[in-house]
Amino acid sequence: MQIAIIGLGRMGINMGRRFLAGGHEVVAYNRTKEKTKQLAKEGAIPAYALEEIIKKLKRPRVVWLMLPAGKVTQEYADKFLKLLKRGDILIEGGNSYYKDDIKRETIFKAKGIKYMDVGVSGGIWGLKKGYSTMVGGDKKTFDLIAPLIKTLAPKNGYMYCGPTGAGHFVKMVHNGIEYALMEAYGEGFEILKASPYGRHMKLGKVAAMWNNGSVVRSWLLELLEDAFKKDSDMKKISGYVEDSGEARWTAKQAIDSGVAADVITAALYKRFNSRQKDAFSNKVVAALRNEFGGHALVKTGSKIKKSSAGAGILSHAKAAKNAKARG
Repeated sequence: MQIAIIGLGRMGINMGRRFLAGGHEVVAYNRTKEKTKQLAKEGAIPAYALEEIIKKLKRPRVVWLMLPAGKVTQEYADKFLKLLKRGDILIEGGNSYYKDDIKRETIFKAKGIKYMDVGVSGGIWGLKKGYSTMVGGDKKTFDLIAPLIKTLAPKNGYMYCGPTGAGHFVKMVHNGIEYALMEAYGEGFEILKASPYGRHMKLGKVAAMWNNGSVVRSWLLELLEDAFKKDSDMKKISGYVEDSGEARWTAKQAIDSGVAADVITAALYKRFNSRQKDAFSNKVVAALRNEFGGHALVKTGSKIKKSSAGAGILSHAKAAKNAKARG
């Protein structure tokens, strides 16, 4: 098949390579020309303007957007709404909010243009291993683009998920789960590192061992093993963790659906916490403990003395007695 891919970032360019390897004709476009030229050297047809893409594609044209969700994706969707004709197909392959897909599809449908939403997972490893691909939109249009989807995905690694928005909805929940899994691994390995056995353990070897027969084995553990090889104590890495939006939407959907999503939501909040050097909420809690119980305050810039709370747990009776004494 013929396909134009718009956006040659870390995933887009490798998807283009996978299409080429699958025998498809790829028209490549990127805002900066260097990546377009790079993929052209590997067999793609370069295009340096959107109008040029339209001229180089046969009808019905298939255009795949692989751009950051939000403003950029909407900008290019609006441009292709004017350029594409009845019967052409626009595929949105970024991490868009599924409700945005529903709005866009209505607008494209009025012009006779097919709109498909496709959630793609696989990261920088997708070129080699294939991309898990979740597709939403018209079923007949899915059947038309199925050769592209089959090339992109590993065996049994793609699915028609349902009408417009379903592909990105499934990807949204997928990413919410991903947040929770990564947080669980993070907390577990911190407990190992902080334990009396931590200094004797090679955490990368723990990850490797768990990945052989353990119920927590996963590709994430493979990646973690590699990360520990590069930096065994993670000293070169900041604990600042960004979020790309999907877990926020997952948490919102959980509220709208009346579904408890405690772990996913907590994992999202942990990412928020990671970006705060000295959270104001923690200052409020420290101040309150001082006000009601006379607990010591640590002044800004002071060295923090490690709490002895972990050395043992007070009996209920003793804890209650101490609390009564403090008032």
